[in-house]
Amino acid sequence: MKIGFLALSGVRVVDPELLSIGVNLPGFVERSKVIASLPSLGLLTLAGLTPAHHEIRYIDIPDVDSADIVATLPGPFDVVAISSFTAMIKDAYRLAARYRAVGTKVILGGLHVALCPDEAAQHADAIVVGEAEPHWPTVLNDIEKDRLQKRYHSSVPYNLAEAPMPRFDLLDISKYNRLTIQTSRGCPWNCEFCAASIRLNPKYRTKPIPKVIAELHRIKQLWPVPFIEFADDNTFADKRHGHALTEALAGEGIRWFTETDISVAQDEDLLRKMRKAGCAQILVGLEDPADGTDGMELKTNWKARQRAHYLESIRRIQDHGITVNGCFVLGLDTHTEASFEQIWAFIQQSELYEIQITVLTPFPGTPLYERFLRDGRLIEPGAWEKCTLFDIIYQPAKMSVDALHKGLLDLAQKVYSEDYTHFRRRQFIRRKQSADRRTARAAIAQRSGAAPGRAEQEASVHLVSAADPMR
Repeated sequence: MKIGFLALSGVRVVDPELLSIGVNLPGFVERSKVIASLPSLGLLTLAGLTPAHHEIRYIDIPDVDSADIVATLPGPFDVVAISSFTAMIKDAYRLAARYRAVGTKVILGGLHVALCPDEAAQHADAIVVGEAEPHWPTVLNDIEKDRLQKRYHSSVPYNLAEAPMPRFDLLDISKYNRLTIQTSRGCPWNCEFCAASIRLNPKYRTKPIPKVIAELHRIKQLWPVPFIEFADDNTFADKRHGHALTEALAGEGIRWFTETDISVAQDEDLLRKMRKAGCAQILVGLEDPADGTDGMELKTNWKARQRAHYLESIRRIQDHGITVNGCFVLGLDTHTEASFEQIWAFIQQSELYEIQITVLTPFPGTPLYERFLRDGRLIEPGAWEKCTLFDIIYQPAKMSVDALHKGLLDLAQKVYSEDYTHFRRRQFIRRKQSADRRTARAAIAQRSGAAPGRAEQEASVHLVSAADPMR
């Protein structure tokens, strides 16, 4: 069979005012471009499970309504597997309809399909609900024997020790600024707004370190010095696995980015290993450091809700030369119009290197969506194209929709102004250089017994510039 693995990704803000001022905001656009440029690791993994007698292609579909896609569908294929974000799922349905119209079998999967299976089933010959690895060989075999089922679903968590090698060789590497590797699956926390973790992956699991390193070595055969993004919900939720992972990465000569929670700041040894292993940046969900998150943040440490704890944790991480991308959620049920200034004050005090501000988004299938639907607070139920993290699709609890919209615009213009962007990055460099001097001074003094003044002078000579922390 000829099989096409088709990935739809990217984020398109719907709100015309946000578009007109360029939100297209620099910080958001930088990250959304990265997300859009990431290949679909899920589809590459399924390609790795596909028997060799099939002919396969991987294709990124940036716009299903572009002239070339409408005029000539990529292919021809006997079967296409399509994966998409919620915000682009309607695009995926339109693409599926075009393929089905010419007799191509369509298999849909991914997070949105897992959360809305009855809806997705109307647009495909078959859907895969949840983790696809256990089912893909069966799906292909059923197609060949003309007995394809409408739905494939398993409640047993997939054993990552059996994970296949993703088919990175199907990619045109020149199109990507980073590639992804998964080191764990799921998240042990149960945040109300999160569509991933427990709802898609019923159990938090880690991938054996040798498999992670094998995938990295396969990527390095194609791209000798890659930038890697770990496609995890929370890479360091399991600290023992985190220590083992960073120790294994230490000699690989790569730079990498990942997402985790603020508790990583409490493990100085792990932070040192992360830096040595090439960690350039971590994204941490701070949600709302000013007022608390009404049960929406991590519940492992009540101190994480305190402003001072966040500030100290950010400082500690960044003093190790690892930049923090702090993610703030606007429009929580605790927020009033005064919250925007409180968050702005915290951002300035924190000296975060990178910042993401997003609007609370009730994704389908989450407890948050069900609560808002039950309370009549959803403005347009089913408007999946507006699940962009910037379009407002619900009625806030303590302010109007217009007030939330204005607060988002005002805060974004402050955070992403050219002057403030340059300022916070200079602040990081200054603090990093100061921390490097202290570290070098202590090491020289311990090694040689030098006087403090002499050690400081030598440390200045050996200081490595941090002008480009993402290098």
